[in-house]
Amino acid sequence: MAGTTMSDFMNRDAGTKYLAKGATSLGWGPQGFGLGYPAGAAILISILGVVFAVWKPTGMTFVIRDIVSFRGEALFWSAILVANTLGTSMGDFLSDSSGLGYAGGAALVTGVLLVLVALMKVPAVPNVLLLWIAFVLTRQLGATAGDFLTKPVAKGGLDLGTAGSSAVLLTGLIGLTGYAHLQERRRPAPRPS
Repeated sequence: MAGTTMSDFMNRDAGTKYLAKGATSLGWGPQGFGLGYPAGAAILISILGVVFAVWKPTGMTFVIRDIVSFRGEALFWSAILVANTLGTSMGDFLSDSSGLGYAGGAALVTGVLLVLVALMKVPAVPNVLLLWIAFVLTRQLGATAGDFLTKPVAKGGLDLGTAGSSAVLLTGLIGLTGYAHLQERRRPAPRPS
C-alpha cells in the first residue's frame, strides 16, 4: 500500500481525471507532485540505484536469505519499498499511458519475466540481479493484471470487481499450491548417507 500511495503522490496531481465523481480534492495535505510516470520512474530508478550503491560497499550480501543484521534489513527493506513503488509506477504507466491497456501491459511484463527465467540459465548473469529486476516486474504485473480483472469492460478490463477478482486469484493460488504439493510428493525421498 505504501508503494502505491507514494507512486500516486509522485506521478499524479489533484487534476480532475484522478478524482472520484463529485470530489474536489484528494484529501487533506499536499495533493501530489504530478511529475508524470517518466519523471517519477527516473527518480525512483535513481533512488533504487543509490540504495544499492550504499549497500554494495558494506560487504553485506544481496541474497535475501542471508541478510541477518539490522543494517542489512534496513537496506533490504529500503530497496523493497523503492522497488515496489517503482513497479507500481511502471505498472500504472503501462496500463494508463502506454497504449497497451491492462491486458497488453500484463502480457508484456509476463514476456519479460519469461526472458528473466531463461536468463537464469546464463552463468554470466547474476541471479541476484535477476531477482531484483523480477521483483520490480512482478509488482507491475500485479498492478496491470489486477486492473485488467477489476476495471470496467469499457476501460479494457473484465469487470469482475474486487470480489470476483479475488475469487479468480484465490482459485489460481489454490490450484498452483496443489500442483506444487503433488510435484513435491512425486519426488523420491533422499537416501540417508
